[in-house]
Amino acid sequence: MAQPSLLYSIKQVELATRARLDELLKPSGLTTLQYTALTVLERRDDMSGAELARNSFVTPQSMADVIAAIERRGYVTRSVDPANRRRHILRLTPAGRAFLADYAAPVAALEAEMLKSFTPADRETFRDYLNRARTALT
Repeated sequence: MAQPSLLYSIKQVELATRARLDELLKPSGLTTLQYTALTVLERRDDMSGAELARNSFVTPQSMADVIAAIERRGYVTRSVDPANRRRHILRLTPAGRAFLADYAAPVAALEAEMLKSFTPADRETFRDYLNRARTALT
């Protein structure tokens, strides 16, 4: 029997990861997309909604709903960029940082479970391959 294509396998890993993250986040009331947006802002504050959408791999329209939801929860603030008054910038709040800190260990455990059959060298090689594949397509 033929092996599935690599694209199919990648999509299956994505779907399995998303299902597990949804399950993990369910008690918090946040979606995986909302969590992803928070982690993107954790790495780089002061992003516009459009920048956050691009970095979270969703449309600006979808991101507008995400931003509204995480802003209502007090996890982000939105303010006018002093350098460009038409641009609004997003920042994590202390509550947003605390939420991410609360979920850091469970999310790390999920990643460790996914990679449990990998050696440390395999993990680094896998990360490198994934990053190179992403770079080639962007």
